[in-house]
Amino acid sequence: MLLADFSAVLLGFSLLMYILLDGTDLGTGMLFFWFRAEEQREQMTHTLLPVWDANETWLVLLAGGMFALFPAAFSLMMSSLALPVFVMLLCLFLRALALEYRAEAGVKLKRWLDRLMMACSGLAAMIQGLCMNAVLSTQPDAMADILNLTGCLSGLGLIAVYLLMACCWVRWRLGETTVPLAGGWCWVWWLVSLLIFAVLLWLNMPLWEQRWALLIGKLVILMATVAACLQVWGLWRGHPLMLLVFTQALVALIFLGGCIGMHPWILMNKLDIYQGAAPQTAQVFVLIGSAIIVPLTLIYHSWSFWVMKRKS
Repeated sequence: MLLADFSAVLLGFSLLMYILLDGTDLGTGMLFFWFRAEEQREQMTHTLLPVWDANETWLVLLAGGMFALFPAAFSLMMSSLALPVFVMLLCLFLRALALEYRAEAGVKLKRWLDRLMMACSGLAAMIQGLCMNAVLSTQPDAMADILNLTGCLSGLGLIAVYLLMACCWVRWRLGETTVPLAGGWCWVWWLVSLLIFAVLLWLNMPLWEQRWALLIGKLVILMATVAACLQVWGLWRGHPLMLLVFTQALVALIFLGGCIGMHPWILMNKLDIYQGAAPQTAQVFVLIGSAIIVPLTLIYHSWSFWVMKRKS
């Protein structure tokens, strides 16, 4: 592997961790639409308060890493996607505001904060799906016109995946008070995400066909199939922690499959990781720093989840 490959792996890992962690938080915010009892919403809020800001650390690492390691790609993306990225960041800020100030608000204001959190969580997830499709798309005008069919499907698919992970999270953290409702919605969002993924797979078949012929592509397909079977088993048996683990494992494997299909491009058919990489000295400096920061961030996350496990 070349130095640029290691840089790309670092960015991919940061993006995956953001999707798994803050994606679950965004999904929990959207779940407020279906969990209308004040006691349930209060408990769901308590599961997010200790971890939401740390989860967004991965977005900061991703943006900073993209700017330092692949400045050409960062410039091209920001010149085309500046407005949707700004709206997404604004939504994340307003989601955090609603989350943090909810406990101090009166009954009427609390209802408006809940609506704000639901709307901002859903819009942020939708924009993230649109931007991902713009980066992955083989169409030359994908970044200029992000509101195309595959872009909208990607946004809706990411919303469904976030809601599925949130249902698994809520079932695990809150237990019996949410199992019937969260369990039913787990099946709904599993089916919706599966259907949208199948459609996107069909629409983007060239992205996958070339890589499935490789050994690593076959291994990812095999592991994803096993994870999907275990996920269905977790849904059927209702084991909350195993369901969360298998769901996130499946999301990670699908993400890995997408990265394999995209390699060596950082912007599909526009800029590859070797053309867009920063000078070697800058990459070495950032990678050495990341070798210190990323493990510390993982340790902090693991510790915080351990301390707060099953506390709401």
